[in-house]
Amino acid sequence: MTTLELETNPTKTIDARGSFCPGPLMELIRGIREGQVGDVLAVISTDNGSKTDIPAWVDKAGHRLVGVYNHEGYDEIVVEKLK
Repeated sequence: MTTLELETNPTKTIDARGSFCPGPLMELIRGIREGQVGDVLAVISTDNGSKTDIPAWVDKAGHRLVGVYNHEGYDEIVVEKLK
């Protein structure tokens, strides 16, 4: 297992497929509020806006964007809760 695989192994996965903006972001915000510092949350989304909206919010909110991964039919946005 590589460092990247360890780093992106989420504590929680939020399946927001079929939800439209701002749904996936709101689900992430709820997950961040309920989670602990250090948790890694993965948002699975079919909404194209999530690829830009979630990273922008993560930066503004002071968390860490681990990565945005394109899969066939959906995107996975992985975030680490820092505070």
